[in-house]
Amino acid sequence: MDIRTSYDAWAGQYDTNTNRTRDMEGAVLRQVLGTVAFTRVLEVGCGTGKNTEWLAQRAGHITAIDLSEGMLSKAREKIVLPHVRFVQTDILQPWTFRDGTYDLVTFSLILEHIQHLGPVLREAAASLSPGGHVYIGELHPFKQYAGTKARFETAQGTHAVTCHAHHISEFLDAANESGLALVHLGEHFQEGDDNAPPRILSLLFRKGE
Repeated sequence: MDIRTSYDAWAGQYDTNTNRTRDMEGAVLRQVLGTVAFTRVLEVGCGTGKNTEWLAQRAGHITAIDLSEGMLSKAREKIVLPHVRFVQTDILQPWTFRDGTYDLVTFSLILEHIQHLGPVLREAAASLSPGGHVYIGELHPFKQYAGTKARFETAQGTHAVTCHAHHISEFLDAANESGLALVHLGEHFQEGDDNAPPRILSLLFRKGE
């Protein structure tokens, strides 16, 4: 299955299956963005709306996009708000889904499915108003090096979604080339796993005034 078909198939169980990475990234996003002011948000990879609900409590407008119509259908069932707009799109194609500029762009557990970070982060930077932020929450590359990746159970067995491991330096270089300055880098450990690699990598960048 390609990435879109994989997430369409996963959508029915995504909110209910055991997924420490999903749950931890959601907590990390709330922690990192808790003191960041934002009004207009572009949420890239909204999935079933696990973070959209929290963002919608603080933002006046959200454009929430995802590749998978199956995931979006779940999000639309949960979140019916006039200031949240859901759009099915592919971020490897021209970003025609934008409706103005934003002061926050978020990527949650999606960039592992993108082979080349540069073009996507350039589009993210172009989507930002001056002084706006880009948040990235990803499975930590140390976990990826050890073989961990997005996967779910099917009738045929475990299905792993196509993923690309990105070094931390790749994120930093791609952001820097896009005119984004690093303001936060966090490595987050699962509780009780202090001797294991961190599970989540969080990054926050800021566009110049």
